[in-house]
Amino acid sequence: MSWIDRKGNPVPGDNGQDRMLEWMYGTRLGRVLVGVMIRPWVSHAAGWLLDRRISAVAVKLFIRNNRISMEDFEARRFCSFNDFFTRQLKPGKRPIDEVPNHLIAPCDAKLTAFEIGADSRFWVKGTAYTLEGLLNSRELAEKFLGGTLLLFRLTVGDYHRYAYIDSGRMGEETRIPGVYHTVNPAAASRYPIYRENTREYALLESSHFGTVLQMEVGAAMVGRIVNNPSPARVQRGAEKGRFEFGGSTVIVLLQKGAAVIDEDIVKNTAADNETVVHLGEKIGIAAKE
Repeated sequence: MSWIDRKGNPVPGDNGQDRMLEWMYGTRLGRVLVGVMIRPWVSHAAGWLLDRRISAVAVKLFIRNNRISMEDFEARRFCSFNDFFTRQLKPGKRPIDEVPNHLIAPCDAKLTAFEIGADSRFWVKGTAYTLEGLLNSRELAEKFLGGTLLLFRLTVGDYHRYAYIDSGRMGEETRIPGVYHTVNPAAASRYPIYRENTREYALLESSHFGTVLQMEVGAAMVGRIVNNPSPARVQRGAEKGRFEFGGSTVIVLLQKGAAVIDEDIVKNTAADNETVVHLGEKIGIAAKE
């Protein structure tokens, strides 16, 4: 799977990390290591370590190895690796598209868009999922039959804070405990990671897209999905929460006929490519307005 920007240009990925994960998920010895790494206690222990002051010594090497541009971020001294990983943007660096009927990206990510079949099935990297399996609820899954699933995959170099996709009334959050596979395609093609990983979701009665479900999925070396307390009503583009260290995923479910996804994203997904998007940018338009 390749990354494509919004102008149709290929974007270099992290070949070193991809090769390592292909070995881990594609070999017998690697899968033994995976069996240990995905356990929640491992991710929680890693999270504890990365909160310690000593972990800040790894920041410069991580920035260099992952070719992370720091121009968009606050210039300051980080007190731990997680302090760096959850760094804030400079004001104005992710402007929110405020056109009311524009659907926006909730985060910086690599985006794919999938149709949800009438039987609630959708496919990611050749693996079949059902909404009932994703949500652990048949009743809730039925609300989104025939709709769209938007998969926003964050890699280690991305900005790891995420926002609400529209203004509206927020429902209670639900947590589904699980393990912590990486969300890299190397794992997605071999394990049903979005049915096994720890995840949290809430419903949003949105102003322009009907009932929307927004889910956060934990991943390898992510001990915490940190959601902010939600007010009764939320605003488009306001910060919803953050992921601590590791690659992660935000999933957005739209009901049938709620929105039309931008053509480049649909075409890229059909060609097995991910589209690079940024928090606040337009990725579709409301179908009913």
